[in-house]
Amino acid sequence: MPFALFLLGVAVFAQGTSEFMLSGLVPDIARDLGVSVPSAGALTSAFAVGMVAGAPLMAGLARRWPRRGALLGFLAVFLAVHVVGAVTDSFTVLVATRVVGALANAGFLAVALVTAVGMVGREAEGRATSTLLGGVTLACVVGVPAGALLGQLWGWRASFWAVALLSLPAVVAVARSVPAGAADAGRPSLRAELRSLRDPRLRVTLLLGALVNGATFCTFTYLAPLITHVTGLGSGCVPVVLALFGAGSFVGVAVGGRLADHRPGAVLIGGGGALCLGWAVFALGAGTPAVALGLVLVQGALSFGVGSTLISQALRTASDAPTLSGGFATAAFNVGAALGPWLGGTAIGAGLGYRSPVWVSAALVAVALLTAGLTARRNRRAPGCRTRASSSA
Repeated sequence: MPFALFLLGVAVFAQGTSEFMLSGLVPDIARDLGVSVPSAGALTSAFAVGMVAGAPLMAGLARRWPRRGALLGFLAVFLAVHVVGAVTDSFTVLVATRVVGALANAGFLAVALVTAVGMVGREAEGRATSTLLGGVTLACVVGVPAGALLGQLWGWRASFWAVALLSLPAVVAVARSVPAGAADAGRPSLRAELRSLRDPRLRVTLLLGALVNGATFCTFTYLAPLITHVTGLGSGCVPVVLALFGAGSFVGVAVGGRLADHRPGAVLIGGGGALCLGWAVFALGAGTPAVALGLVLVQGALSFGVGSTLISQALRTASDAPTLSGGFATAAFNVGAALGPWLGGTAIGAGLGYRSPVWVSAALVAVALLTAGLTARRNRRAPGCRTRASSSA
């Protein structure tokens, strides 16, 4: 893999830390700003909504920009809003900073995904995608637990300051690693790219990604209250639990990235089935520390292994949309990141307890599996489907 690709992962690490760190800070933010836990959990949904709207919008806006300039601009905005978030006493302003930060994150990730795939051959697209997303998983392993620890020691605002400081070396890394130059004048027109995104296979892949990611974020957002109120562990164990989930996600992305280029079907079918079963077992066994801790690790691996494979498949299916494919993949996965916490918070708000988000996660993956099965069945019945399937294998 090109060294520049790993340096792009540094910036993704900073942004992933910001996106995920609220899972360990939700109770403190709720208490400090005088809002409910589900309302504070909605900050994750606000970030995801900004990602959904921003990914295709920012990718389209940056079409005519040099990629290094676009990446640096998005990073600068991202850094600035975290400074504002660290000093505000208004929950409304904090929500606004999350949306604007998400717009910048979405633009960066959309451009970075296309840049990463363009650095390698078609046979290594899955590995390139997983290498870039390795920054996200490292954020789960290191950044999120560190943010939770900072929050416990010096308050949740310290975590926002840490993300702002972490973004500074990311700016330097992008400035030094991504080649300068003019925007690519040979890319397809915006209208041509939008036409290529009408492929039914792409729509199904993006839907599956949204459902799987929704399941991931539904439970991940409320891991802190689940572990303290249901499993019975102290608040000091929250960073450890988040690190376990991150370690599993790192393994999942690494293994899934290698398999995605050669056996994506095995990852999606086998991994998806195991993921659904794992959420159900987690919901039932969350009161037992050994079961809960073990499944946090396993579900992190399965969630990100299946999720990263779906991203690489979406980019491959939308190869005729070189600038917008990353934006639409980012948007679809953040539809899930917005939907999951909202569904989990709704279940908690309805009095169903802190196990309920895990059951919602199981249901979302079950819907994904059912959708994939019905689509495969319909394709088998369609005329000429065997020819298309064999030609795309």
